[in-house]
Parts: sequence; structure tokens; C-alpha cells
Amino acid sequence: MSEQRLTARIAIVTVSDRASRGEYEDKGGPGAETWLRDVVVSPIEIDRHIIPDGRECVAVKLRELADNGADLILVTGGTGPAPRDQTPEAVMDVADKELPGFGEEMRRASLTEVPTAILSRQTAVIRGETLIITIPGKPSAIATCMNAVFAAVPYCLDLIGAARIETDPAKIGAFRPKGA
Repeated sequence: MSEQRLTARIAIVTVSDRASRGEYEDKGGPGAETWLRDVVVSPIEIDRHIIPDGRECVAVKLRELADNGADLILVTGGTGPAPRDQTPEAVMDVADKELPGFGEEMRRASLTEVPTAILSRQTAVIRGETLIITIPGKPSAIATCMNAVFAAVPYCLDLIGAARIETDPAKIGAFRPKGA
């Protein structure tokens, strides 16, 4: 593990052919950033990226961001069953470890709102000292999913040697075992 940094580096990657060509307004990236800035109270730097769909394109961007110091990467888009939706495959291509509980919990929470949540292929992985989480593209769905899983994110980041993140306990009570 490396020495813990005071400012967490967070990347938000929107995966969308149309948004990358400027044909569609990206709502997922701004929605994820708004959610993070509302909940995280420790210093964070957020960089947003918009890239086209496609397994190799996504994998290249995730490797670049993780290998250049991102502590947390949120990937929005490309997790459905359509032919161009290859984000989960790209995420697995760069993963050292899979954390399937993230996807399970996001689908469970989403199912209370929409029956098509079972079509979602959300997941989370670790690459080095980076946590990568796939999330939906719709801002309200992002909130549902992040509210369902984010309590575990700060401690996960601690365990993998990433920067420490603190949350507003009135919004998300980050869980850390006593003494952590």
C-alpha cells in the first residue's frame, strides 16, 4: 500500500457513442459528480470523460485512469443488454479482483423502482489501488445505486491503499470497523 493522499482523485467516465459525438447531452457524468459533491466532505478532485461504447475503448481509458492515480472511477453507461453495451466486459478486462456485491446491491435497490433493473449488468472491481464501479446513466438511478452501495466505498478505498474519503453522515453513513 502507498502512503494515503489527502485529496482523493475521482474519475467519472461516461460511455456513450452518441454523447461522445455530441449528439446527446451527457446527464450521467454531471449526475454522478453532483451526487459525489453532495455526499463527500473530504477533499476530492473530479475529472469527467466521455468516450464511445466498445470494449477496447473502455478498457484503454480505465487502464489509463487507474494506472495514473485515480482512487475511484465511476463508469456510467454501456451496462445493458444491447450489442454495443460492453462496459462490464471492459471492466473485467482490467480487473485484478471483482466485487460482485456492488452489482447485486445496486440491482436490488433499483428493482424497488423499475422492473427492468434485472437487465442491468452493474459491477465493481479493483485494479491496483483503484476501485472501479459501474453505475446507471440516469441521475435518479445513479442516486438510487450510489445510496445503496456507497457506505462501503470509503473502507474499501482504505483497504486497497487509495486516498481516504469521508462522507456527510447525515447523507451516507460510511462504515468502517472500529479502529479503522
